[in-house]
Amino acid sequence: MEKIIINGGKKLHGDVFINGMKNAALPIIFATILTGDKCVIENVPKVSDITMSFDILRAMGAKIKYLNETTVSIDTKNLEGGDSPFELVSKMRGSTYLLGAELARFHSSKVAFPGGCNFGTRPIDMHIKGFEALGATVSQDENYVYAEASNGLVGNHIYFDIVSVGATVNLMLAATLAEGQTILENAAREPHIVDLANFLNTCGADIKGAGTGIIKINGVPKLHGCVYDIIPDMIEAGSYMCAVAATGGEVNIKNVIPKHLEIISTKLIEMGVEIETYDDYLTVRSNGKLKPTNIQTLPYPGFPTDMHPQFSTLLAIADGESTVYETIWKNRFKYVYELEKMGASVMVNEPFAAFKGVEKLHGASVRSVDLRAGAAIVIAGLVADGTTEITDIFTIERGYLDIVGKLRELGADISKVYIDENAFA
Repeated sequence: MEKIIINGGKKLHGDVFINGMKNAALPIIFATILTGDKCVIENVPKVSDITMSFDILRAMGAKIKYLNETTVSIDTKNLEGGDSPFELVSKMRGSTYLLGAELARFHSSKVAFPGGCNFGTRPIDMHIKGFEALGATVSQDENYVYAEASNGLVGNHIYFDIVSVGATVNLMLAATLAEGQTILENAAREPHIVDLANFLNTCGADIKGAGTGIIKINGVPKLHGCVYDIIPDMIEAGSYMCAVAATGGEVNIKNVIPKHLEIISTKLIEMGVEIETYDDYLTVRSNGKLKPTNIQTLPYPGFPTDMHPQFSTLLAIADGESTVYETIWKNRFKYVYELEKMGASVMVNEPFAAFKGVEKLHGASVRSVDLRAGAAIVIAGLVADGTTEITDIFTIERGYLDIVGKLRELGADISKVYIDENAFA
């Protein structure tokens, strides 16, 4: 068992380099299935969700090789559909994208129900309705989803009842090789949707409108391999921005696309943080004294649900009362109990949470309940008096590459230690 130990109270100073976006890399990695060719993907973050996706593709027959720390060659020529390992697929949400990719290339798919962060049910009803609109027959049992389109997929007009990143990705994958045109209306607009479309177009697809609410996909008979560079991770960048805001100090957040961070920057400025914007980096400056604010999560370009927990740590120490209204996921406030152990004053009545800022948090033994909640607890540990010990850190490492090393370089007193589980026997 590993845990993170933080002695709080250190201001952060220096430069931090942001890695490629996990949420962009995962759909692109599974989209390589469509090419049946070799792709070279650059700026790939070496986090556990990514390495697990590679293990899934290897088990299906793909050849995967790291060319350097962030560049990976993926050859899916000999990959076989319907052969993904249950024990891996059931651990990660992104494995859902196997359904769209396999349907498009092999006209059939068998995929275990996906796992990932546990903050409520994450149904794939809209994915299934979309596949059926393209001509597939879909069924399921307690463990697997099965999809079949023996005569191939045919384009259609699909309207999403609610904005869904996962359903948008899966239908983009499925429609890329379908016959005719597919129109996705009320589609997700996130930067990683645009990145996926750019990757597929580089491979020979014909996709227009990504980044807007209407995406038009003209099916093509075949794709080819390419070399492609993943966009920087806006959520990783936002997490470090929040860390600086909480502790005080001055940090350059490097390798970012500032436009992707506009709503995060706006909220931090509202709380009293200074932010200077340049072409590909931001300078974040804070004295650690924060004003209260109210947050409502919304689909992009609104405030991202994946930044809500990190901002909650800021609200817990802001000078006044604040609220969070979570509109995307149910049961996402499980981390609040951990913040309360550290002295936070929070009242949850889902989908709302009310924060009454306290002067100081204090160190405690806490756990990471999911990926972004883990980042929030790390930030709380950085600003708290005393020592904080965080367990279940595997959830954090699903999406943050070397978070301990990066924070230590910025001046934090933070370390990762191994604890022999037998010692507790």
